[in-house]
Amino acid sequence: MRRWTTGQISRQRNISVRTLRYYDQIGLLCPSEKDEHGRRYYSEEDLFTLEKISLLKSLALPLEEIAQMLNKVSYREVLIAHHNYLQEQLISLQTSIANTASLINMIDLEGSLSWERVSSLVKQAQSVPKRWKDYFHEDELAFLQKSLPALESSDRMTQQYVSLLRRIEWCLDNSIAPQSSQGLEIANQLIQLSNETFGGNQDLADKFWEVRKLPAEESGLYPITEEVLSFVEQSIAYAEQRNKNLPNIHARTNNNRQT
Repeated sequence: MRRWTTGQISRQRNISVRTLRYYDQIGLLCPSEKDEHGRRYYSEEDLFTLEKISLLKSLALPLEEIAQMLNKVSYREVLIAHHNYLQEQLISLQTSIANTASLINMIDLEGSLSWERVSSLVKQAQSVPKRWKDYFHEDELAFLQKSLPALESSDRMTQQYVSLLRRIEWCLDNSIAPQSSQGLEIANQLIQLSNETFGGNQDLADKFWEVRKLPAEESGLYPITEEVLSFVEQSIAYAEQRNKNLPNIHARTNNNRQT
């Protein structure tokens, strides 16, 4: 099993020895091994914990909050949160770049700028994009926050959604159509989960689905590829059509038996 000294970690991760010792002092990250001479060593698990701390710090969380949530969230969940944060930063940066380029072009074209033109671009750069919660009324939002699956949760419904997403990705990787038996099975399970999630409120389910299809940087929801979303829509449409035809099939079968 590999192990690293404080100095080695400091050089590899560009973190001062003083910071590492402080983390040890406050119990945030303590080296898991110590030899007979009192020298402390970090394990690979310690390094992953250090990476989680670094990512959470990048989200502007204080050390006290990081200490409270460190053992409650997985490395993957921290990465997702960091990914969403970077997406927001990227949008802000891209907007600033576009606005600056616009100002340069305006100067080149017009020779000078009015403050009104500059002010409008500054306000645009400072505007905050809507998140998924902004698309719903207070009563809808209160219901959704209680019922929607959350990545930080390990409840049955969340695990079922995660499992279905993996199965859809597997179907896509293996060129299995949404209109296949596998797609039909996935769709029926999604319909059942949706009814459970939205309490049978189809209007709310449809409204959330439209928000779900927005780019992740706009909705703030966990990013799902267009291919997966398309598979879901096609497989559910196929399942609903099949389910509509089932009563007719049963009726014809019963008539044949009677004759």
